[in-house]
Amino acid sequence: MNILFAGTPEPSARILEHLLECSDLNVVGVLSQPDKPQKRGKIVAESPVSSIATLNQIKIYKPNDLNDANFIKDIQLLNIDVLLVAAYGKILPDWLLEISNIVPINIHYSLLPLYRGASPIQTSLMNGDTNTGVTFMKMVKGLDEGDIIKKYELKIKQNHNKISLENDLCLLSIRYLNEVLDLIKINKFSYVKQDNDLASYCSKIKKSDSIVNFDSPAEEIFNKFRAYYEWPGTAFNYKDIRIKICEMTVSDIISSKRPGNIFKFDSSGLYINTSTKVIVITYLQFPGKKIISSSDAFNAYKSFFV
Repeated sequence: MNILFAGTPEPSARILEHLLECSDLNVVGVLSQPDKPQKRGKIVAESPVSSIATLNQIKIYKPNDLNDANFIKDIQLLNIDVLLVAAYGKILPDWLLEISNIVPINIHYSLLPLYRGASPIQTSLMNGDTNTGVTFMKMVKGLDEGDIIKKYELKIKQNHNKISLENDLCLLSIRYLNEVLDLIKINKFSYVKQDNDLASYCSKIKKSDSIVNFDSPAEEIFNKFRAYYEWPGTAFNYKDIRIKICEMTVSDIISSKRPGNIFKFDSSGLYINTSTKVIVITYLQFPGKKIISSSDAFNAYKSFFV
């Protein structure tokens, strides 16, 4: 089976690595985002998926324009059975969705039709869901509206954050990827239409979303911390300084003061009132400084907070 793989981030690179290990699968090309400057130093670097393709001498395509005539011509020369997409990061044009001999497949990290869109993992954590999963779906022009080929569930643990949950969903997709592709290869698969009445959508996350509202319940703040753990993180403003929350827990202490007021501060943590329980920040970061423990913060910033 000839596969054109499209993806960009590190979890997608692991899926590509798995495909390359399968002797019955032939990755005829890889599509990834163009090389971009990194956060620090502005050094231009290729995506994790692009790195794996380069390492394995697989033809890599990184067009700025998916409708570029030369790119279209190159792809049309490939004999593609399946277009497999895992977090590529761009909307695919109609011609690319129609290029496969069999089917274009998207690996989506939610149980569709729940959480269509760009941030399903973060949204499931924000909502405090107890389960999620992976959906293999036929790609169509509409946003994650295609027919479902297979769905696999995963229990969300209390200690899951965006990074760890994405990792487990990636492993789940790899575990069942061959099963799905084998069904497609022997034409033993069927489609299940999504119930649009049950559909929900998730929006693109902005950096400004990181600020914590202490008027919210403690559990909601903790879920936001889990969801935004990778980016944009969570932070709060104190004395006009933006302080990043790097680790936190929810205590059993019922808040007795105004939300946002400091309940207490000692080496065990910075205790802050919310609308329900007191949260405990155990690692934090001041602008331009390193991440420090609450013990170090207590020694260095006691007069600032108290």
